[in-house]
Amino acid sequence: MRLRFDHLHWQDWKGSFTERNLERGRRYALEGLATVRSAADGLIYAQCSSPSGLVYRQSLTLKAGQKSWQVDSRCTCGAGRNCKHSAAVLFELERRQRAGDPPPRREASEGTVQQIKPPVPVLTLGSHVQVDYDRQTARMRPITRHRAALAFVYGSQRVFGKPLPGRTSFGQKPAQPLIRHGEAEQHFRRTLQEAGLRVATRRSAALAEEAGEMLEMPDDSSWLHFVQDVVPRLRHQGWQIDIRPEFIFELSEVEGWYGEIEEAIDHQWFDLEVGILVEGRRISLLPILIELIRRDPHLFEPDALARRSDEERLLLRLENPKVRKQGRATRVALPLGRLKPILNTLVELYGQALPSDTKQLRLSPLDASRLAELDDALPLTWQGGEQLRHFAQRLRHYAATPVTVPAELHAELRPYQRDGLAWMQALRELEVGGILADDMGLGKTLQTLAHILIEKQAGRLSAPALIVMPTSLIPNWQDEAARFTPTLKVLALQGTQRRALFEQITEHDIVLTTYALLPRDAEQLAAFAFHLLVLDEAQSIKNAATKAAQAARNIQTRHRLCLTGTPLENHLGELWSQFHFLMPGWLGDAKRFKHDYQTPIEKQGDQQRLSHLKARIKPFILRRTKQRVARELPPKTEIIQLVDLTPSQRDLYETVRLALDEKVRTEIAHKGLARSQLIVLDALLRLRQICCDIRLVQADIQTPKPSGKLAGLMDLLDGLLANGSRVLLFSQFTSMLALIQQELDTRSVPYVTLTGETQDRRAPVERFQSGEVPVFLLSLKAGGTGLNLTAADTVIHFDPWWNPAAENQATDRAYRIGQDKPVFVYKLIARGTLEEKIQQLQNEKARLAAGILDEHGGDWRMTEADIEALFAPLGK
Repeated sequence: MRLRFDHLHWQDWKGSFTERNLERGRRYALEGLATVRSAADGLIYAQCSSPSGLVYRQSLTLKAGQKSWQVDSRCTCGAGRNCKHSAAVLFELERRQRAGDPPPRREASEGTVQQIKPPVPVLTLGSHVQVDYDRQTARMRPITRHRAALAFVYGSQRVFGKPLPGRTSFGQKPAQPLIRHGEAEQHFRRTLQEAGLRVATRRSAALAEEAGEMLEMPDDSSWLHFVQDVVPRLRHQGWQIDIRPEFIFELSEVEGWYGEIEEAIDHQWFDLEVGILVEGRRISLLPILIELIRRDPHLFEPDALARRSDEERLLLRLENPKVRKQGRATRVALPLGRLKPILNTLVELYGQALPSDTKQLRLSPLDASRLAELDDALPLTWQGGEQLRHFAQRLRHYAATPVTVPAELHAELRPYQRDGLAWMQALRELEVGGILADDMGLGKTLQTLAHILIEKQAGRLSAPALIVMPTSLIPNWQDEAARFTPTLKVLALQGTQRRALFEQITEHDIVLTTYALLPRDAEQLAAFAFHLLVLDEAQSIKNAATKAAQAARNIQTRHRLCLTGTPLENHLGELWSQFHFLMPGWLGDAKRFKHDYQTPIEKQGDQQRLSHLKARIKPFILRRTKQRVARELPPKTEIIQLVDLTPSQRDLYETVRLALDEKVRTEIAHKGLARSQLIVLDALLRLRQICCDIRLVQADIQTPKPSGKLAGLMDLLDGLLANGSRVLLFSQFTSMLALIQQELDTRSVPYVTLTGETQDRRAPVERFQSGEVPVFLLSLKAGGTGLNLTAADTVIHFDPWWNPAAENQATDRAYRIGQDKPVFVYKLIARGTLEEKIQQLQNEKARLAAGILDEHGGDWRMTEADIEALFAPLGK
């Protein structure tokens, strides 16, 4: 039978559709979702709704084949071609043909479909406060909820939601049919979905139901982003935006930022106010931010605040009754990056004890360093405090003021050394002290000599600089001064003949003395006023009660400076002692410091107190590590070498351990751990000595192998020396060094030695550096600081102790600027003994130092569990 377009049969065109689309098309046609607008000459124009209410347009072309129709259809739906909507149209056309109601031919001849004009989207925004359950606080409290409502305007008619399946939407006049533009409406919905809005899952009084389709955001920060970044773009695209009066994210513009400083007449303090300008009025931010911290303190803890993006905005309600907008409180949104310096300062100064209402912060003049941080983060217009702001900028941006290196300095300063010189010059200009805490080997001595040379050339060195150091460093300072600053006159006060030299002090530029001699010469030195007082290896005054520390504080001087690669070795009290020398009172007295910082940080791991302490000391400590500024140094490899005790060592170790364990437990039970430290340390000393060599505790012992560690050392040295290595060998026990000397003499291995008993300290250094001997034996105390031994390529630590900083200092005798060979560091550890636990405790103490100097937390303390582990039986 010949195919006829005016009498279609579905069996003849079904082959152009999948079974799935054919079945769905049949169902859509039965539900009345398809409408044929014209059909003629094999060309059909139609529209078909989906059950969700979306309307799609179709155009179909039918070409007659030998036995069936070939259908080529186009649809505005996602499928595009020969879809279920097109199948529905053909079913509907066939139904109308059978019913004798064929569609018109007019649109087919014109080749167009009736166009539906897209609507104008309308977005309404509102808020509502209601009492609800807060999961974070587990209590009922006022909670503000927000809604957005989407509607569409067709001419004068407003509609929302999706039309019911099979029905035409009507506007305000029921007799006036409205064909909706489903594709356009869906596009507007997608725009809001891409901006983060989602269908609201619960009712809210924020907007009336007739406002439109209800949408919501997950949190306030999302609402802020939407209102500030998306709403302006929607307005530009022609959206109608209706913001209700109670919507809290309607924001006022911040017209400016201001800072105001009021100094006390006696300059003992200053008041700081920071705020914003809104509608021509000044609003202090401090009471607003204090209330914000008090409401959600966990969000503003140092670590939590650091993790939050600087781009995040905080919504602030301005409580000033004069600042109102249409009868409601004005709100602003400020970038968190600009507020972090203020929030950090509030948390650091007050912790949880925030003041109830204050527009100003009362700060010490030394706290002026915080002003530069505010200046960098905020576009402030300042009033008052010019001198304090200059102090802050000069201290924070010291490197921005270039320093001319004197031609008389016989050295080429590296960039970081120039920065260190600029920093010392800034401290001198601002009349404050500081700690140059560069890693060992980065040239603290050279930087200090350059600083003194500049002072002399500028005419400010009207009195000499006094430098205090460990006895072993006197030759080093003399050599470095002669090498780098030969024009500076140096006087060394040492030995019994030094008293005859006091009258020559004013004739010199630099005076050298030692911590041991300082208390003895305190009365004579008190007669002089020095231009600069430098403490080298300043950790030597870590105990503020020592005579050396007291004598250093009593020296008359214009400026004070500390040099140390390890300002913190064991506990925070050492850091306090150095600042007590530099700027008395800056960290409070010892009792207050322990209460405010030491106990909370070391015992409780209080991160807020740690952040506060770091903020107070940061401007006055310059810390650079080798990894950061001396990347040209060759690699350093650390090797833990476990050695086994000999049978006689193991027997003695266990016998002594059992006796000492019982003694220590009894003492702790009687006095407590804190008051038993001395007996604990004495007991551990005995066990450590046994790990080194039985002869350290039993001088008359007769055994062929008194030490497994000594035997292991000799095996290690045999291999190292055979390969041409140059070795530094450290021990804390001079008696152990004597035993090692005996072994080296037996093997005819040449060496030099430096201990506290060594008189001529320069000679062994020169012999080793020149290559005359391959081994240098040093006591950790006498040889661990100040020496330059870059001829070495290997460092051996014979016996470990708590202090990792002391070991690192010793290692840095070889691993320092000027070293051009890879350095290998060996640590000999007796297997299964307390020495293995000591390694773990070293890591804990390193974390404490890192928490202050390297921006990481730390809370080391020795506990009863540590004591238990240290006195554990061998092999456990």
